[in-house]
Amino acid sequence: MGQANTSTRVRRVTVMGMVAALTLGVSGCGILNGPAREIREINVSSSRLRDHTPLPSEYSCHGTRKSPPLRWSSDVLSRAKSIAIVVDETTSPSPAVHWVVYNIDPRTTELGEDAASDLPKEAAQAAVTSTKVGYEPPCEKTGSYRFSVYALSGRLQDPVGASLPEILKMIADHTIARGRLTAVHIE
Repeated sequence: MGQANTSTRVRRVTVMGMVAALTLGVSGCGILNGPAREIREINVSSSRLRDHTPLPSEYSCHGTRKSPPLRWSSDVLSRAKSIAIVVDETTSPSPAVHWVVYNIDPRTTELGEDAASDLPKEAAQAAVTSTKVGYEPPCEKTGSYRFSVYALSGRLQDPVGASLPEILKMIADHTIARGRLTAVHIE
């Protein structure tokens, strides 16, 4: 039992470090990126999610387990070389990264429902906290889930085989704009 608790604790600390690195890297504070840089805003919306409202259970492990539809817009997208999406949870007892999609064509402005099963051409998904590649639906009923969209200054080069922290750092290093939609709790 002690070893299982230690393993969970190590995973939680690792995930919190990854999320903190991504947050600090894209906040413009310069900790990961040298001198501070301006991070522009992206408007993120969904036909099925509303900011600061519960996540419909169909997009959780209690439902169909599909990724929800997402839309984004910003004047900075014309300068982007790719788009990345990160879904994470930081408020539950078991913080986790649930989905990482990267190298989305910058002309793409939305992903439909269950896009994790049918990615746009040349887009890829990373292994998440659970080590599964693709959308790992949230399960914590009281968690807070962030659906973040990043406009990147370049494509992620040779990320195959990279660890989750390495992928998140690459995203942070290339971020020129960011937006998010936050779901609180699961219906």
